[in-house]
Order: sequence, then structure tokens, then C-alpha cells
Amino acid sequence: MRLRYHSGDWDTDQRMPSNLLNSLIEYTTIPVNLQEKVVDLESNEIFQYPFAYISGHKLVQFTTQESANFHKYVSNGGFVFADDCNHDIDGLFARSFETQMTNLFGPAALHKIPNNHPIYNSFFHFEKGPPNTTFELNGWGDDLVHDYLKAITINNRIGVLYSNKDYGCEWDYDFRNKRFLAEDNTKFGVNIIMYALNTITSPSR
Repeated sequence: MRLRYHSGDWDTDQRMPSNLLNSLIEYTTIPVNLQEKVVDLESNEIFQYPFAYISGHKLVQFTTQESANFHKYVSNGGFVFADDCNHDIDGLFARSFETQMTNLFGPAALHKIPNNHPIYNSFFHFEKGPPNTTFELNGWGDDLVHDYLKAITINNRIGVLYSNKDYGCEWDYDFRNKRFLAEDNTKFGVNIIMYALNTITSPSR
């Protein structure tokens, strides 16, 4: 499920979901609906889905209802993968999204996770932690290669996984073009989803 929020630009990387869903079909036995589901963050419909994706380049400023739903969704067992399309720790999305997380979960809630975290071995093995993206290596954004991801942990599981690495843009291509890659770069996306499905409880209200 992709979260649609009022501020900013929520509808980035439009080919990424179908590409990642194709990878789930290719590598796993999880039943998959190939049609991306987009749900308003302020809608109670979000509680029907265990996994959510949120991204953007611009300002993130949740409404009162969006804030309440986001907090309840994560606290009740849902998993949110948040990806900064600017791949920039000082960009507008990063600063405003992190502010929202501080407001909802406290100033110390969002923390770096170690590169031996179970999410890096939930399906495929990533011994060095989060794989780099070509956007980082090309020196875009803040000219840094981020060797970590951040997370908000609820009851010893990740409730919000937060990336400045711009995986959404990295995976934003037609899945049929994957054959031209030396290594399928969506494999870490499979890890994220498999970790989420194996650790979530129920985000129902």
C-alpha cells in the first residue's frame, strides 16, 4: 500500500511498485496483487494493510488525522517503509519527515540500525548492510553514501524503516529491463517486505 498524504508529492517513482511486486513473484511464493494500492493516510482503510510505503521530495506536514492514523498504524503493528527521493539528509523531505516522526514518537525514536540487523538477512544476504544506490555513487544529493538506515522500533520490531538512499528511484523502471542488470537491485526490496511480513502483528484499529 502506498500512502497518499496532503502535503508534498506522494506519487513519486510510479513504476517502482510493479517492479517490486514482480520481484516478489519471481523470488517468493507470496500471493501478490499486481495492482498497486494507494490509500489516503487520513483514511481508516490503511488499517486493512500490513505494509505501507511513503516517499517524496517536498515538505511532509501531516494533518491532524494523518498524524493520528500514522501513529496508530505503526503502534498497532503496521510497517512503514519511508524513502527520501532526494537522497539528502538535509533536504526538505528528510527534515520535515524526521520532524513528523519526532512529533509522533519522540526525539530519540528514529535511530540508526546496525548493519547486522535481521532485515539484511530476512531473505537475501547483505553482509555490509544496506546496498548503495547509483544516485549516491553519482554524487547527487548530499554527496554522501549512506552506510546505514534508520528506524523506529516498536516492541522489538521495526515499525518505520527510513532511508535517505532513494531506493524508490533506483527501482523505478519496467521490470522487463531487469535482465539488463548484472545484479537485480530490487532484492533488498524483497528483504524489506519479507522482514515486515514476518514481524508485523495487526494494524487493525
